[in-house]
Amino acid sequence: MQRLPLVIAVAQPLVAAYDVAANAAAHAAAVHAAQARVVVFPELSLTGYELDAPVLDPADARLAPLVEACAATGTLALAGAPVAGEGGREHIAVLAVDGAGARVAYRKVHIHDSEERFSPGPGPAVVEVDGWRLGLAVCRDTRFPEHDAATAALGMQVFVASVLDHERDAHVPAERARRIAAARGVPVAIASFAGSTGGGFDRAAGGSAVWAADGSALAQAGALPGATARATLAP
Repeated sequence: MQRLPLVIAVAQPLVAAYDVAANAAAHAAAVHAAQARVVVFPELSLTGYELDAPVLDPADARLAPLVEACAATGTLALAGAPVAGEGGREHIAVLAVDGAGARVAYRKVHIHDSEERFSPGPGPAVVEVDGWRLGLAVCRDTRFPEHDAATAALGMQVFVASVLDHERDAHVPAERARRIAAARGVPVAIASFAGSTGGGFDRAAGGSAVWAADGSALAQAGALPGATARATLAP
């Protein structure tokens, strides 16, 4: 399949703790505003970084506004949520949402010590959009070169991550994005949580951005909630 240019956006909506319905509506508004083929959201964006939040069924009716927004705009949204796994396990996940509904696309592999409730996912994953293979990661995954190496082995053409950092660590996503771009030769899109959320993140970094394969920044949002950055990737 011949690839066309890919319009990708990274969004950092205002997230309400535990309120899936309100957050789905905010995600839907971001999708409409972005007018992009792919919109990436931060870690646990549908619940907030509330480590006791109930797991979210991808078929939950509260996600309907986001599904409808994706249907109206032709968008694939990559949103964060806690989900149930096999054998009673629970995972920090990325949901792939389009006009047909939502599904679990990826489960975080490198779980932080504070996330002991959750189990590591089974391994790297990609989603395909219009012939583009997007490699997925959640926050701490971006720290480990072996993760992006394993994802690259799946034919990754863009590295996509959903993250949460405190404002004192606002430099971290860019440092990791440039390392990954240099090591794997692909563009990198990182959606970074903005505002306040649980887990001690009273001031999240924001600064969601898209980098070219040469490590140069193509688009970057500011630190405040509600911002979106958008870039077009050439095949």
